[in-house]
Amino acid sequence: MYYIGLDVHKKTISFCIKDSAGAIHREGVIDSSRDSLDAWLRTLPAPWHAAMEATLFTGWIYDHLLPHAHQLSVAHPAMLRAISLAKRKNDRLDAAKIADMLRCDILPECYMAPQELREKRRTLRYRNLLVRQSTQTKNRTAGLLMETGVTYNKSRLHQKKYFQELLQSNPEIAPALKPLLLIGRSTIDQLTQTERALLRSLEKDPLLRKRIERLTSIPGVGLVTALTWALETGEIQRFPSIKHAISYCGLCGSENSSAGIQKRTPISKQRNKHLQTVLIEAAKLAPRYNPELALLYDRERQRGNYNRATLAVARKLVSYLLAVDRREEDFQLRRPTEEVA
Repeated sequence: MYYIGLDVHKKTISFCIKDSAGAIHREGVIDSSRDSLDAWLRTLPAPWHAAMEATLFTGWIYDHLLPHAHQLSVAHPAMLRAISLAKRKNDRLDAAKIADMLRCDILPECYMAPQELREKRRTLRYRNLLVRQSTQTKNRTAGLLMETGVTYNKSRLHQKKYFQELLQSNPEIAPALKPLLLIGRSTIDQLTQTERALLRSLEKDPLLRKRIERLTSIPGVGLVTALTWALETGEIQRFPSIKHAISYCGLCGSENSSAGIQKRTPISKQRNKHLQTVLIEAAKLAPRYNPELALLYDRERQRGNYNRATLAVARKLVSYLLAVDRREEDFQLRRPTEEVA
């Protein structure tokens, strides 16, 4: 077996090939392109097991190499301390260290979702980006009006009919301001139309439809929350317990202790940020629809910390989502008189 370490960058890929004894068979640099990879693949000894660090560029390279590899691994970037803390560091040495860690079976691997799932996840993340851009544009529109002293109804500003009436009938809006407001309105409409189309395409996807229907049977879990959970977690079997899932979502505390000084935070920064954001937002509304979550929220709130109460609800939502996925059944709401776990 030959072990290949790959240090992947935007324009180049450094590689190091080692045999089972640790001797370097070959090392070098190739371009980060499909043609270069194809030419390089034809020169490789067989069989080979390759590994690379998870980066922005890993996905397409992984998919291109997978059909040719005996085995292919992706390393967790935060855990590659042997590389990040090394005194000597360059692309060639990084590739060699990845090859050695792979050969010695000490490579900290991370989950690599199937290609089809990653493509749908990319669609959802892009949709969420459009939503954020739409919100930013709405805020800029309101900012223009406030900056120029225009009186308007804040709650109705982004309703199409009210916006048109405001432009036509409000004398406080200067002629030079109207084109800017119209551009902002047009941008909001275009972003909204596109993000809704992307969301509909995911909702109707046959690979996701049944799972999403089950997840949205949980009171307080909407379409976006269900899609985010399904696409970001992938294969649910990789979570052996609720604690593992909560940790992955970044809903557990972190601790950094040194010289007798303990620093703790209520939520971890080593997390799936997409899931963390969506679950915390869902937890703010879920108690309105779920009596069990309402009891949990009230109990935690009485201790004097609203944020920790929301965090407790988010963790409970994770347990709901995990249970529905494992059982492959719709959620059954318990009576509010039952004790909250």
